[in-house]
Amino acid sequence: MTGGRGRWTATLIAVAVVVGWLVVGGVAGPYSGKLGDVATNDNAAFLPTDAEATRAQDLSAGFVAKETTPALVVYERPSGITPADQQRVQADAARFAQLPGVLGPLPPSIVSQDRQAVQVIVPIDAAEGEQIRQVVDELRDIAGPDRDGLTVNVAGPAGLLGDLIEVFTAIDGPLLLVTLVVVLVILLIVYRSPVLWILPLLAAGMSYSLASVFVYHLAKHDVIKLNGQAQGILTVLVFGAGTDYALLLIARYREELHRHHRPWDAMKTAWRGAAPAVIASGTTVIVSLLCLLLSSLNSNRALGPVAALGIAATLLVMLTFLPALLVLGGRWAFWPRTPREDQADPQADGIWSRIAGFVARRSRAVWLVTAVALAALTLGLSQLGATTLGQSDLFTSRTDSVAGQKVIARHYPAGTGSPATIFTTQATAQQVAQVAQGVPGVASVRPVTERGQAGPPDPNAPPKVVDGRVELQVTLADPADSDGAEETVRDLREAVHRVPGSDSVVGGFTAINVDTAAASTRDRNVIIPVVLVVIAVILALLLRALLAPVLLIATVVLSFLATLGLCALIFKYVLDFPGVDQSFPLFAFVFLVALGIDYNIFLMSRVREESVKRGTRAGVLGGLAVTGGVITSAGIVLAATFSALAVLPLVVLVELGVAVAVGVLLDTIVVRSLLVPALAYDIGPKIWWPSRLSRTNRNGDRAGAEVEHAR
Repeated sequence: MTGGRGRWTATLIAVAVVVGWLVVGGVAGPYSGKLGDVATNDNAAFLPTDAEATRAQDLSAGFVAKETTPALVVYERPSGITPADQQRVQADAARFAQLPGVLGPLPPSIVSQDRQAVQVIVPIDAAEGEQIRQVVDELRDIAGPDRDGLTVNVAGPAGLLGDLIEVFTAIDGPLLLVTLVVVLVILLIVYRSPVLWILPLLAAGMSYSLASVFVYHLAKHDVIKLNGQAQGILTVLVFGAGTDYALLLIARYREELHRHHRPWDAMKTAWRGAAPAVIASGTTVIVSLLCLLLSSLNSNRALGPVAALGIAATLLVMLTFLPALLVLGGRWAFWPRTPREDQADPQADGIWSRIAGFVARRSRAVWLVTAVALAALTLGLSQLGATTLGQSDLFTSRTDSVAGQKVIARHYPAGTGSPATIFTTQATAQQVAQVAQGVPGVASVRPVTERGQAGPPDPNAPPKVVDGRVELQVTLADPADSDGAEETVRDLREAVHRVPGSDSVVGGFTAINVDTAAASTRDRNVIIPVVLVVIAVILALLLRALLAPVLLIATVVLSFLATLGLCALIFKYVLDFPGVDQSFPLFAFVFLVALGIDYNIFLMSRVREESVKRGTRAGVLGGLAVTGGVITSAGIVLAATFSALAVLPLVVLVELGVAVAVGVLLDTIVVRSLLVPALAYDIGPKIWWPSRLSRTNRNGDRAGAEVEHAR
């Protein structure tokens, strides 16, 4: 009677939990498709407030009636622009000026010196925000397709922003679909069950919906800034990490079903065994991501809370909703491989038991060889080439803005349309202009006049003065997004800052890139050490030891450096990418170290549990045997979900997806399967120093010592 009452009570609790979560999902579900509505993709908006480019942007507001983002419509005919072409340009320009969002009148069109191209600068109201994409699309519609040998492209900052917004608006659909398909296929392979795959996938979807609600409202009320990059990472992170936690819990539940008659009892034992590792893992990732709040870049600070919210939602769902689903499913959810109550020891046989035996026989050789192999991969770091990717390097496919920028570079001073700006005092303006003109890489320097245009027809027209300051526009010889232009801006700043009393401030598109790169370097130097310290503290608390956390962090850092080295070779020689963005090393570190330490947490928490019962060396072998399959499956799932970022035509996200996939596979297959257990086995009980367990010599350790002696 009591057993029946207990079974019904457990079932009712599980039903109540599932129904409650389904109600939450019904409310939260629609928000997962609304994140794009609250995302912003303006690079300047993410700069630190004390950056020189930010100060220049603030000063520029006084020199124009409205802030603008220029689109550069460029027409090219290699045989030479004809009178008919000129008429077409004039007709198009008249229509451009009438578009909503375009601030007319437009400046005169600019014919290149070789007379093979014509350029029209179209100032678009910066207040249009995300609607700039619609204005750019209308410009392209008016300009029409190429015809009769005349090509037309819309480039410049507005053209680039329009193409970026178009890419990011596609995140919600294709990326989510690809991620779901990838997870579904892997779950079918892992479980070989027509039913079981539904449960973790349903729970992961619930996690994503819950995270989307919080992210949407925080971004809508300007508590955080959401951009397309963070949105894409949120999708793959929630599904990847969520499936990882689900695999770990389901594996432990299946193990306990062999020992318990009732699913409820099996789940209670499985939850108590798996939850600490899952919570420690999730907490490590959350805290590591929140370390991005120390960043000086608003874009990084936005990614931290967005991704951390995703992991927090995932933890909550996977430790409540998924267990309830599994209890209701009972043993039949595993059909046709239904676990039976047979007290079978899952460590008794299988490939991971054989791997554990190999590690026991050759522990020192295994960890030495794997460590040397990983160290060898770090040599590829010399090929990494961290830089600020130029406009033509941002996309994996040809875009209209990239094609237009190449046309401009062929026929004009490459910085035309995206000038650097200098704000200086009226008294020193002429001297500053002369100094700026003498900087290598500067094509021309002209003041902004009362008419609002740089370079007036009347050379005697006075410059516009606002609060005692004058604006100078500096056309660079190199493309505004190139390394050469960035070097010119650095030299330009150094030169004009030396002019006494000028109080010069240099800004513009290129200056934004320069300041972003400098902030990225600062963030990397500050955040990486903090993340390592935070992870060390969490591991020390979980494992109740000091030596083990230090060794685990050392292995993960080695794996991270090896991943960067291997990825550098892949990017350069396989994918033919020009380099990586300045933000890449920091993002790769946070995700690889935080996620990579997860697998060590899963392994070593079980090893410690087994070590308390049987001794350290036997515990290492038992922990490896029982967790090997599930952790490897989890690693493959996470690697595959991050690989889904490759569907987006952005080099930055493709590189991050490849790096996380490669790094996670290295962690699960090499570090966690071989390096860590071999090292722990070789060290023995002292791995738990200074806890009492380090001084305990159980039978398992004596047996392990005998194995080593026999070897």
